[in-house]
Amino acid sequence: MDPQKYLLRIGCNAVPTRQTPTLDTLRRVHRCHLMAVPFENLTIHSQGRVLLALPDLYHKIVVRHRGGFCFENNGLFSWLLTEMGFDVAILSGQVKNAITGRYGLPFDHLISMVTLGGQRWLCDVGFGGAGFEFPISLETAELQKQGHRMYRIRQEGKMHFLEWQDEERSETRIWAELYRFTLNPQSREDFTEMCNYHQSSPSSIFFCKSLCSILKPNGRLTYMGHRLITSHFPSGESGNVTKTVRELTDEDIPDILKEDFGIELDFPLVPKDEAITPPTIMY
Repeated sequence: MDPQKYLLRIGCNAVPTRQTPTLDTLRRVHRCHLMAVPFENLTIHSQGRVLLALPDLYHKIVVRHRGGFCFENNGLFSWLLTEMGFDVAILSGQVKNAITGRYGLPFDHLISMVTLGGQRWLCDVGFGGAGFEFPISLETAELQKQGHRMYRIRQEGKMHFLEWQDEERSETRIWAELYRFTLNPQSREDFTEMCNYHQSSPSSIFFCKSLCSILKPNGRLTYMGHRLITSHFPSGESGNVTKTVRELTDEDIPDILKEDFGIELDFPLVPKDEAITPPTIMY
């Protein structure tokens, strides 16, 4: 790990790495990572396997300018924060399934908790389009606004629930659950089995769909299968997100990945956009 090279990779090289960690620094590096590193699973669909060893993640994301899914993005980001002097714990999340309405298995999602000045913050740079730009406070149940979105942490016993009001629910004010988690620290090795599951199960979006998505200053750009989806966020705190969809050919995709996401693959991509099989074991 070379923190300066990592920060240069995410366009945040002016941030000091050897000073006392601050909330401002945490917020800046969190957003910079999201703006520079894609949320993607293209390795799975180009003759590769995702490896969770930290040197492999560093080489892929920092040196090769690739991205990854939660186990990769959050796994590497938590290492950066540790190297910068932050107090970091890795947590296990369980994502709420959009098909079944139930939660995935333990270690379904890797997230981080940073303790700073006695305050705890949820960090997640690996949740794609539903993710938050800045760390979420774990010290309050009040809503936390981020642009046109609102998030909150709801607690039931030792279980915490991340909920949001997204652009589709802004008028009805319906809170939707994204994932749940406890504050029990976990080790990186605990996520290996679920990482393998998401690379091979027809019940995982990562196996069923080739995707790549990145946050933009006023929206989000997403490739999936044979589509390029451009989302434009409202300029204020209210309004609707608008989306445009461009259909792609196999020949279009490598240029799109290179020009719009900065990604060049070692092996040809096999575009995929299949229906997801509802999982049989959930919580």
